[in-house]
Formats: sequence, C-alpha cells, structure tokens
Amino acid sequence: MKAAWYSENGGPEVLQYGDLPDPEVGPDTVLVRVEWISIEGGDLLNRIHTPPSSDHHVPGYQAAGVVEAVGADVTRFKAGDRVVAFGWSGSHAELFAVPEHYAYSVPDDMDMQQAAIVPIAFGTAHDALFEYGGLQAGEFVLVQGAAGGVGLAAVQLAARAGAKVIGTASGEARLDRIRPLGLEYGIDYRSEDIAARCREITGGKGVDLVLDLAGGKGKDLLVKALRPHGRYAVIGAAEGTLPSFDFFELIRKAMQVTGISFGRDMHTPRVHELLEDLLNDVASGALVMPVEREFRLCEVREAHEFVATQHPFGRVVMRP
Repeated sequence: MKAAWYSENGGPEVLQYGDLPDPEVGPDTVLVRVEWISIEGGDLLNRIHTPPSSDHHVPGYQAAGVVEAVGADVTRFKAGDRVVAFGWSGSHAELFAVPEHYAYSVPDDMDMQQAAIVPIAFGTAHDALFEYGGLQAGEFVLVQGAAGGVGLAAVQLAARAGAKVIGTASGEARLDRIRPLGLEYGIDYRSEDIAARCREITGGKGVDLVLDLAGGKGKDLLVKALRPHGRYAVIGAAEGTLPSFDFFELIRKAMQVTGISFGRDMHTPRVHELLEDLLNDVASGALVMPVEREFRLCEVREAHEFVATQHPFGRVVMRP
C-alpha cells in the first residue's frame, strides 16, 4: 500500500511517502480501503512530541472508506460496508486496520468526506461540553480556538443546548463566519483582552466553562476569564508550547480541570450511540463542518504544514 510515515519526531519534513506492507488482518480487525483522511490536531502533536513506535510509523487518527476485509471474529461489518474508523495511528495510508470497536457505520446517504471528519471533532466537543464539562442551558462557555474543527463543533453543540457561547478567533472576518453556527459573542484574541471581555460579557462573574483547544501562552488569560469554581477542559494545543497549571493557581480559583481524550472512550457503547447520532446529524445538515482544503496523501508534508501554519477554518483532509 501507499502510506506516509516517519521514524523520528520533528516538523512536517520528517514525513515520508511511499510503499509499505499492507496491514495484517487479525481476528477482530476491520480493514478499511481509505477514501478520505481527516488530519487531526493530535496527528501533529504526536509527530512532534510522541516517539514513533517503529522505523516506519504511520500517523493518523481517523479516516473513512469501504471495508476491504474483516477478521474471523468480526460480527458488525462485512466487505463493502461504508465506515469511518479511528486508530491511535495508521490512517495516513491507503489501507487502515482497526479493531472492530473502533469502526462506525456511515449512513447510506452521507458524503464520505464529511463522515471522515465527524468522530473526533464532534465527539471530543460533545464530551468536553456535556459528559465531562457538565454544561447546562443558560451557562457561559468560552471556546478558545473556535474556528478549528473541534471549536466549530463545540459552538454548534453548545448553542443548540441553550448555552451562551463565547468564542475566540483571529480576526473579525473569521468570527463572522462562526456566528451563523451559534456564536453569540466573538473575541478577536489578537487585539482584545480575552479575560476582560469575558468579565464584561458575563457582568463580572466570569465564564462557567472554558474549552481550551489552543494551549500555549493564552492559558493564563483563560484562567482569569473563568469564574470561581468554574470548569476548565484541556483538549488540545495549536502550537508546540504546552502550558501547565500551578498548584496554588488551582486552589485559589477553586477550579476544576479536566483533560479530554475522546479516543480513550471510543470503544464504549456510550460513544457508539453518540457517534451514530452525530453522524446522522451531519448527514442531515443539522450540524456542519467546513473543509478548508483537500490534499493528496503524497502531499502529506504540505498538508501538515498547512494545518500547522495557516489556521484552517474547520478541517483539512487528504485523499490517497
């Protein structure tokens, strides 16, 4: 199969493209012939920070396609079925092998490119808001990095749940693109003080929940924007700088900090039910996710560089 891989951590330049052996099909394996690959934030962070598992480590969390083959113990899928699949690595390839519990049926009338970008973006946002964030109607939620995939998903899900959505993005033009999706208050983080604006919006109280999708130096302002006893969801980082929380900082604010790793729950019946609903919502148009740009898999270096430096609106995808 054609695939992208790397053997050492670094920037997009460490990525290589060429031929690798096809994945093995074990008893519980679903082997997917990939049609679309969604580039996730974790794909970039792992390339930079997580030591590769082999000399030909194939990156990538998520892809959609048609089942090529299944293992002897697989009961939910057969060759020819349309699926979107998750894996801790391996999606940047023509063939993607995952355990059966990491494969999800795609509705018959759904575009496969859209299917490829649903699980991580919408599932992560849903868990951060509701399963672990406890968001209620009428509460203020601050989405840091609202123009990215998880951010756009969070804005839509929070708005339809009756929350008051504050989002940050780089510039009024990007904020204007988010407003039709449910953004009530937009903050241009390049020119506005996030904490001051949030205090103004909330009448001095602070927001109830922060979703931090960007990481980096902005963390301190987000903590200031949070009310006492507020909730802070650590989801991702858009740059190489990874912030940390001071011990007494947590105590003084009496804040609750939760790390969100949707992948750790994606094998569970709860998440399978959730993703079925989310896939149907996207298929029907009730939820949307823009695709900023398409690349070929052979352009993997350019694709990763674009995601890292160009702040895409929504998702970036590749096709083998």
